[in-house]
Amino acid sequence: MQGLPTIILVGPMGAGKSTIGRLLAAELQREFFDSDHEIEARCGANIAWIFDVEGEAGFRDRETAMLRELASLDAVVLATGGGAVMREDNRQALRERGTVVYLATSVEQQIRRTARDRNRPLLRQGNPEQVLRDLFAKRDPLYRATADLVVRTDRRGPRAVVNEIIRRTKRLSDPLDLKA
Repeated sequence: MQGLPTIILVGPMGAGKSTIGRLLAAELQREFFDSDHEIEARCGANIAWIFDVEGEAGFRDRETAMLRELASLDAVVLATGGGAVMREDNRQALRERGTVVYLATSVEQQIRRTARDRNRPLLRQGNPEQVLRDLFAKRDPLYRATADLVVRTDRRGPRAVVNEIIRRTKRLSDPLDLKA
């Protein structure tokens, strides 16, 4: 499907950015990048280790550099980390380089999807449910302000979400196409 811009997925942990991003890229026959996985590959360490050694600020610096690099690529699908929107320069870079899709999900869904995941450093800081609620309160307005589209992922299969993203992104790209 040519003609669609780079698609950038933002949203909280557990929203399905990586899963949906891979499926979306396959459907669009595009390359897929997950900024967190790219950081891990470059560092040779997982995100939790980077947080432990460099702190959140050190990780965010790495994330900003990676987002700049990945956002400069043409016609790809990019899944960002949940905190990518915390810095204004990240939000601006994402908005300038593609169609930003906020994969919105409830805190309850996040809890179900992240319950057994030990590679989420922010969830190791106290009560995971409260951490997710606090992150939602801070980040939801930033996701919404950054996004061109908001797509709910609660109780939906990844294929349904991918189909909605394609349909709505196509409509954004060509508002006169009544079939989109």
